[in-house]
Amino acid sequence: MKKVFIIGCGLLGSSLVRIIVKKKLAEKIFIYEKSKLNIIKIKRLKLPVTIVKSLRDGALNSDLIIFCTPMSQYKGLILKINNFISPKTIITDVGSAKINSSKIIKNFLKKGVYWTQSHPIAGSEVSGPEYGKDNMFKNKWCVLIKDKETNIKHLRFLDSFWKKVGSKTVKMNSEKHDKIFSITSHLPHLIAYNLVKSAKDYEKKIKLDLIKYSAGGLRDFSRIAASNEIMWRDIFFDNSQNIAKVIDIFVKNLKDFKKDIKLKKNKSIISKLIKAKRVRSQIIKLKQDINRPDFGRSN
Repeated sequence: MKKVFIIGCGLLGSSLVRIIVKKKLAEKIFIYEKSKLNIIKIKRLKLPVTIVKSLRDGALNSDLIIFCTPMSQYKGLILKINNFISPKTIITDVGSAKINSSKIIKNFLKKGVYWTQSHPIAGSEVSGPEYGKDNMFKNKWCVLIKDKETNIKHLRFLDSFWKKVGSKTVKMNSEKHDKIFSITSHLPHLIAYNLVKSAKDYEKKIKLDLIKYSAGGLRDFSRIAASNEIMWRDIFFDNSQNIAKVIDIFVKNLKDFKKDIKLKKNKSIISKLIKAKRVRSQIIKLKQDINRPDFGRSN
């Protein structure tokens, strides 16, 4: 590739910059970033990119455009780049929900131009270009969305691209994607936010300073709850129907646990705990995490 244009240079955008440079996957990398603070950080980091003030300067003649912004910005950005892209332009993103963004793309992207959606399963609770890593995508799944209108040539290109940056790729449609990640990613984050809120509400109710006594459970949930609030608001809104369904399942199971605890139903609760415990072994067996206590922490 001659020219890659990355819109949004936070954690994932800057990680892509680093790996593209390391693997020499493009001759030039252009960046469009709205945050003045992030621009300052990019310059301090001396990332080898060209920062553009105009979307036109980045989009014109780009081989690949990657959206690394919150999904709520897609519509406005699409309308601004439509005049500078062609059917040859390969466009993708890193968004975590796909059905609603697919509709936005279909309704507002210029006719004859293709957008092939990607979702690299990578990231952290921190945000900003200073946290980017050149191994961010190594051995991580990247979901490529394949629907009826997908440009197969562009899909093959992106399959190759994500593999070159270190990812394992899998293809599925947007409906299947959003159902899967509503339970494996979106609900866990929602639970983390709610648990931390519940801890603060309980602290206020009983008038005791309990946060400083946070055990490992609350500590780990607080890490997830430190994630970018705009990004997660967009995910919750975009995948609202699927998330609502898994919330119902979660609430039902929570009520079952509450009943077991109140009635001291030993066999029932032990059975639930053992079945849940087995999932951890399954995750390790599938190489989705390391088999070290406390997630490999040294302290």
